[in-house]
Amino acid sequence: MPFTSRDFYKIALVIGHGKMIYSDKVVIIDRPVLVFSSPTITTAWESGEGHQEGYFCLFTQAFIESPENQNDLQLYPLLNIGSSHVVFLNEGQLTFVSALMKKMIVEMNADYPGKYDLLRNYLHILMHEALKKSPVNNLVLNNSASARITASFLDLLERQFPIDSPGQSLKFTTAHHYAQALAVHTNHLNKAVKETTGQTTTSHITERVMKEANALLKHTDWSVAQIAGGLSFEEPAYFTNFYKKHNGTSKAGGNLYDSDLIAEFVHPVGGA
Repeated sequence: MPFTSRDFYKIALVIGHGKMIYSDKVVIIDRPVLVFSSPTITTAWESGEGHQEGYFCLFTQAFIESPENQNDLQLYPLLNIGSSHVVFLNEGQLTFVSALMKKMIVEMNADYPGKYDLLRNYLHILMHEALKKSPVNNLVLNNSASARITASFLDLLERQFPIDSPGQSLKFTTAHHYAQALAVHTNHLNKAVKETTGQTTTSHITERVMKEANALLKHTDWSVAQIAGGLSFEEPAYFTNFYKKHNGTSKAGGNLYDSDLIAEFVHPVGGA
C-alpha cells in the first residue's frame, strides 16, 4: 500500500518477508511480527519474496477509549510517535496472537449483543501482549505541563499528513493556528515546545512540511502548483522559494523564482 494515514489505528500480524517503511526508518521483516500504526504514523509495506499471510485489526480511538478511560491509548506507546512500532514474535507468542485474532474474527461475525465489549477486551489483551515483549524503553511518561502541550502539538501536526490528493490542504500552518486549536496562547505554546524539544514551533512545522514536500515530489506526478496548494501555499512562488531555502532544489526543472526567500512558513491560504 502507498503511504497513507486515516482516522483509524491498525495492528497487523505479518507472517512473511518484506519491509516496513516509516518516514524516518526501514525495518526488515524476516520472521513473524506485530506491526502497529496510527493516524500519526506514516507507513508503507514493501512485500518480499515467498508466501505471506496474517491478520489485521482496524479500530478508532473512540472504540478503544471509554468515557471513564479517555486516555487509554497513551498507555500503549507502540501506537505513538517516537516509539518502536514493530514487535517480533517467537513461536509460542505467534500461536497465542494468531488464536486471539482468529477469535476476534469469529466474534465480529457473531450475533452476540456484547460482542463489541468482548472485542475491545481482546484488543487490550493483544496490545498488552505486545508491550510485554518491549515494555521498558517505550513506556516513558512525562506529566509536565510543557510536555503535555508539546505532545498535543506534535500529535495535531502529524494528524494533518499525509496529503493524499491535490484537493486536500493543511488546516493549521502557523504556530498561531496550532495555539488556537489547543486553546493556549501562542507564546505559551512556543515556550513549551522549545523547553521540551529544544526546537521552535516553527522549525517543527517547517521540517514536517519539507518532509511532506519531498514525499510528494518523489512519489507523485503532481505539478508544483498542486503540491503548493496541498501544502496551503497561496502561490506556487511561495512554495518554490520556501523549498529552495530549506532544501536548495526544486521539481520545477531548476525554474526557481528569484523573489526574496520566505523567512517563515507564513504565506498559506488564510495564514495569520
